[in-house]
Amino acid sequence: MNAELAQLLDRVRGLSEDVDFACVREWKGQGSGRKAVGYMPIYVPRELIHASGMLPVGVLGAGDRLEIIRGDAYFQSYICHIPRSTIEMALTGRLDVLDGMLFPSICDVIRNLSGMWRLLFPDRYVRYVDVPQNFSPDVGGAYWRRELEQLWSDFSGLAGRPRDARALARSLEIYNENRREIRRLYEARSLEPWLYPASELYLVTRAGSVLPPEEHTTLLRRYRELVAEESERREEDLSRIVLVGTFCEQPPLGLLLTLERAGCSIVDDDLLLGLRWLTEDVPEEGDPLDRLAAAYLECSCQTASVYQPEGRRGGWLVESVKRNQAEGVIFCAPSFCDPALLEQPMLVEALAAEGIPHTQFKYSENTGQFAVIREQAGTFSDSIRLWSEA
Repeated sequence: MNAELAQLLDRVRGLSEDVDFACVREWKGQGSGRKAVGYMPIYVPRELIHASGMLPVGVLGAGDRLEIIRGDAYFQSYICHIPRSTIEMALTGRLDVLDGMLFPSICDVIRNLSGMWRLLFPDRYVRYVDVPQNFSPDVGGAYWRRELEQLWSDFSGLAGRPRDARALARSLEIYNENRREIRRLYEARSLEPWLYPASELYLVTRAGSVLPPEEHTTLLRRYRELVAEESERREEDLSRIVLVGTFCEQPPLGLLLTLERAGCSIVDDDLLLGLRWLTEDVPEEGDPLDRLAAAYLECSCQTASVYQPEGRRGGWLVESVKRNQAEGVIFCAPSFCDPALLEQPMLVEALAAEGIPHTQFKYSENTGQFAVIREQAGTFSDSIRLWSEA
């Protein structure tokens, strides 16, 4: 591997494993009065944070890098793992670098976590971000426009600077450019997945949860350039797979590596959706808040946390399989993830109607043993190749 590419991958892996958020502390130390606002997975309007001069920071759990001791006292045993590790990071001072915290409307667990945060850290800014589930401009659009107005006022107060429409317009451009680069990488991976392994693309994308968007965009471009210069990566006979269920609690990197070693080439996924939620650019003309509100209504991706009328569930997944010429789907959901597991039967029904093979298993962010998953994924990959040859 090219030395610069190896160095870049080492860096992004280090960023993903750093539960102390050293790079955020470094960013704050580079200027007087700098502040950072954390957010849990799924969509928050990062542009508003950025336009206020602060750094948006994705809090994606601690994986297997932190022993959960106090965090288990706050949640029942029959819920997902990410709130426990997030509480553990907070109680051990690792999230003291954050001046505020946003909790998107992913599920009831995250809603409850926002309430716990208010009790544990009454001196910090905390807000539950309840995005619209009605996508009518007159109803959900009007509501979301008011919410964005309030959030922008909150961030301006936290940052100690007045709201600036020109700064927000510039932030919209910066994040458009960042999401555009992520889309280009995903499209390139779909065409030539052997050049962009999911385990690499995941780390490179995840770096955007802690880096300023301008720096992350530069990193994405350089990664694509370096991969294009690689001469050792060859096309492999692997099964083309769409990975579904990983939109909130992130799987351990070892799980993605296991799927690749089992013969699965991931050509689409729902990893890190918060960094690429809007599927098209936010328009450049008009009031920036109006544009941001409309973009959520018109360009949001489809996932279990977004309302869909009855009978329309699964269409986006079938479309992804066809668009990416995938041969099967792997449902890979966190244990006790209500949104993912409640949606799964409807997605399975949509796949069955199209004759698309699928398999399923569950994980937690601190999973350390992958032998069973490798056997199941390998069998699934082998069976797909047998079916396609029959």
